Amino acid sequence: MTSSALLDTLRATVGAAHVLTEGDLSAYEQDWRNRVHGKSLAVVRPATTAEVAAVVKACAAAKVSIVPQGGNTGLSVGSTPDDSGRQVVLSLTRLNQVRHMDRDNLTFTVEAGCILQNLQDVADKAGLLFPLSLAAEGSCTIGGNLGTNAGGTQVVRYGNTRELCLGLEVVTPQGDIWDGLKGLRKDNTGYDLRDLFIGSEGTLGIITAATMKLFPQPAAQLTAFAAVPSMEAAVRLLGLAHQHLGAGLTGFEVMGQFALSLVVKHMPQLRVPFTDNADAPYCVLLENSDSESEQHARERFEHLLELAFEDGCVLDAVVAESLSQAHDLWHIRESIPLAQAEEGLNIKHDISIAASRIPAFVEHADALLQREIPGVRLVNFGHLGDGNLHYNVQVPEGEDGKTFLRDKEALVNHLVYEAVAEFGGSFSAEHGVGALKADKLEKYQSPVALGMMRAIKNALDPLGMMNPGCVLK
Repeated sequence: MTSSALLDTLRATVGAAHVLTEGDLSAYEQDWRNRVHGKSLAVVRPATTAEVAAVVKACAAAKVSIVPQGGNTGLSVGSTPDDSGRQVVLSLTRLNQVRHMDRDNLTFTVEAGCILQNLQDVADKAGLLFPLSLAAEGSCTIGGNLGTNAGGTQVVRYGNTRELCLGLEVVTPQGDIWDGLKGLRKDNTGYDLRDLFIGSEGTLGIITAATMKLFPQPAAQLTAFAAVPSMEAAVRLLGLAHQHLGAGLTGFEVMGQFALSLVVKHMPQLRVPFTDNADAPYCVLLENSDSESEQHARERFEHLLELAFEDGCVLDAVVAESLSQAHDLWHIRESIPLAQAEEGLNIKHDISIAASRIPAFVEHADALLQREIPGVRLVNFGHLGDGNLHYNVQVPEGEDGKTFLRDKEALVNHLVYEAVAEFGGSFSAEHGVGALKADKLEKYQSPVALGMMRAIKNALDPLGMMNPGCVLK
């Protein structure tokens, strides 16, 4: 089938208005960080699962590869076409319906193109909680969240997206539809195909819908911003929080003072506590959600902070007195990536290490980078509660960003990832592998694991048409 014939078939399938070949397609053809610019044969926007299946069958017949795409907010170049002009970008944003809510089962079944924040609002209006929350929630889609197994700020209690999913609907590379939307919490009938597709980044099939868990809304939610004297102290505070809050510990974020100083510099309207405390190189943001009364939850929370002061792992702290104040404290944490971008070009790392080993890792990696690249500035923040750091490297002050990245990015990545491997960690915690880190998977994943991954890929997608170049090279 020629390209022209394929385009005609696609127009007949989804409507000519939803097969985009001309005009400004940069929203689909470049990645979120504007590092990679591709060129597609067409951007196709189906509105139903049946249309997705028909598009996949047509592309398979024409031997044209497909790049599945949700909100295109990923950070690992996992939903961007190459520059060949031969790939089809399959945008799922028109699959945006909540198909069913089962309040008694605490689930809802949603289509892949639903924006995450909209799903949070749907749950909230029903008096329920959908706890997945991350910085891009206003534009990312649940299909992309599932494809990358996104994490976010509440993993410490609710888990990654994988733990929130009970079932999937998937279009296979052959254009068949697998309906696995039962919404069962127990189903031991063979291999767990759901978990196979979650985190596969569109390389094994296209997620078109999912049945996701819902939760009762907490009766009380308490947030504190605390200054701590070291990363070791932050980990001790985490242990105390687990001990005294139990399952009520919802979020536990760590932020280095340099990261916070960028927020102060570029977003002066935000009031950032404790930035003048020379004894506090880090701050911690912790949240407790409780099903008990506000008074009882506050007593437990304040008791935790009293113990933390006695232990010396907290030097000072503020507790939000309202949801508005809690939002303001979270806004400080969520503004760090934006402030970092305002400061200039940087090198991002999304790493995970056992929380107990993070202090030693940070001490080692900080010293290593400062020795090898004098003047480098470290923007260290992230989800300490689940061992995930965004250990980012800012260009030395006064240096040209593009020149620094050209000359030093490979060295910086090598130093950081070697240190991560030395401490038994992962180079990709929640952002996925994509095309950006496919070479790192080749280097740091075991040969046995890679062999099994390739066997799965070859079995499900023998033509290699699903998101080629991502995850596996």
